[in-house]
Amino acid sequence: MNQKVLLRGKFGVDLHRNGKIIAHYDFPNGIVDEGINHILDVQFNEETQVTDWYIGLVDNSSWTAFADADTMASHAGWIENEDYEEVTRPQWTVGEASERAVTNAVSVDFSINDTVTIKGVFIASSSTKGGTSGVLWSTGAFGAEVPLQNGDTLKITYTVTG
Repeated sequence: MNQKVLLRGKFGVDLHRNGKIIAHYDFPNGIVDEGINHILDVQFNEETQVTDWYIGLVDNSSWTAFADADTMASHAGWIENEDYEEVTRPQWTVGEASERAVTNAVSVDFSINDTVTIKGVFIASSSTKGGTSGVLWSTGAFGAEVPLQNGDTLKITYTVTG
């Protein structure tokens, strides 16, 4: 039997304030053209595999939209939010594939250090906060903007299925 491979992903985000979960968000992602092309090139054209992936936050200010053509070097519809204590983008540590899916067993945590509003999340191959190099894999937007306070923690899980 022939099976279609349709890659899709979803983010799960818990917002912690004062040690308690005050909100939970689940939302799908879009895998950008650059991400799909990277997978195809690694598998069929011997491009070097990216072994480390990082999660970043998307600021609500200047938000208009994500686009399939977005890259880390060029994404006119959004900007990165850097208002968290971690020195670099936190790493998404993925486990082995099982049942046509990969995910992180331990959440990717962001310690928020300002009062900000975020719109979404992205995954890229560069750990540099605010950096514009590397492969952009995916982007995802919350259903509405999410206001954060200094001292909040975001705990993120990301799953890709095929």
